[in-house]
Amino acid sequence: MSQRLNLESPMGIALCWTFMTLAILFEVSGTTCLKLSDGFTRLLPSCLTFFFYALSLVCLNFALKKIDVGVAYATWSALGTALIASIGILWFGSPLLF
Repeated sequence: MSQRLNLESPMGIALCWTFMTLAILFEVSGTTCLKLSDGFTRLLPSCLTFFFYALSLVCLNFALKKIDVGVAYATWSALGTALIASIGILWFGSPLLF
């Protein structure tokens, strides 16, 4: 007999935040692959872009089972933006402009 996870429990809430973390990491991976795809001219990074974006949305969907959409989207977009900006500066040599 299978048991459903009680999303009201601390473990259920932690699981939703784990999915949120994964959604952010997959979105950042997809965006990094988008840069590496060179305008969709390189096959592997192009395919990985769609793969990671799909995984990101699936994880975000699971996170929304317990996390309010406003909090989830603000967290997802803010942390994703900060991470991808850091990757751009550190890995791709993008200038730090204000």
